[in-house]
Amino acid sequence: MTQKLVSIGDDYYVEDAAGNRVFKIDGKLLRVRDTLKMTDLESGDEYRLQEKLVRVKDTMTIQKNGQKAATVKKAFITPLRDRFTVSIRGMPDLKIKGNILDHEYKLLQNGERVGEVSKAWFRVRDTYGIEVSPEMDVGLVIACTVAVDMIASPTR
Repeated sequence: MTQKLVSIGDDYYVEDAAGNRVFKIDGKLLRVRDTLKMTDLESGDEYRLQEKLVRVKDTMTIQKNGQKAATVKKAFITPLRDRFTVSIRGMPDLKIKGNILDHEYKLLQNGERVGEVSKAWFRVRDTYGIEVSPEMDVGLVIACTVAVDMIASPTR
């Protein structure tokens, strides 16, 4: 995934390890809140990421095929590094810990790693990888990663 992915108003693609386009991200700017539409090019599943209008802390909701699937929230207190919590419908929460701005963090569920984001895997500038455990919804994890990116870097 490229960092410019969250530039609002442009379309971007997420590629798999073989370089095949697997998700299309359609950036749209609504009047009051940021919205992105993400489409799984293989299954046709659609994800909609939307910033909550009224909130105490940074929050984004994710819908999958029109149904609320997850809520991504930034922690109130972040002494050294950013932390996020992802509430997923019908599953235990995910904890996102690590260096968010440098794209070096893990997604944990019940203390077990279910995903990881890293720039260290690539030499190409502004590119980072997302590794997802087989039991997780790949599209949902990618949508969560995009939401974290948007919350952590709102000016991009």
